[in-house]
Amino acid sequence: MRLPVLSQEEMDPRQQELAARIAGRRGAVRGPFRVWLHSPEMCERAESLGAFARFDCSLPRHLRELTLLMAARNWDAQYSWNAHVHQAIGAGIPETAVQAIAERREAVLGTEADQAFYQFCREVLEEHFVSDGTFARALAHFGSKGLVDAIGALGNFTMLGMCLNTFQVDLQADKEPPFPDIRGYGRVAPAGDRP
Repeated sequence: MRLPVLSQEEMDPRQQELAARIAGRRGAVRGPFRVWLHSPEMCERAESLGAFARFDCSLPRHLRELTLLMAARNWDAQYSWNAHVHQAIGAGIPETAVQAIAERREAVLGTEADQAFYQFCREVLEEHFVSDGTFARALAHFGSKGLVDAIGALGNFTMLGMCLNTFQVDLQADKEPPFPDIRGYGRVAPAGDRP
């Protein structure tokens, strides 16, 4: 990691309070929270938004996990992907869809609602805009609250990916690299482009 991991002794009282709250809710202070603790106010707000996106928003669990995977792949955030890929599959995202997302191919999900949600998120992340047809289709399934929560989740998980990559949060040594075009914190040339 590019920043030092703060020890308990190095933390001021505000950082210690936040670290205890994070550990209580998430089991430990790891990953991006080791970065965010360097700015306690940012950490508090990021943790709050992240908790909402992961645990409390109106989307069903499998779609919360899908937003995390899609944003992680969009930002090539291996730590985030590896931490959640099995949770997404366990929550009901088909393994073939997960593999397709990892390989930047079109994913096929099990229901019309899930497919509409996937298309909505894909357009947001890849196109930066959402077509009228895709918006109407997703709105019919999830309503305004669901779409606002989807944008909140994608935004949160995008910030997470940016943090993990910028500060080079330690990759899990026991995990296989999930993306064919990424090794460590950089891109590898496609097989046909290598000398």
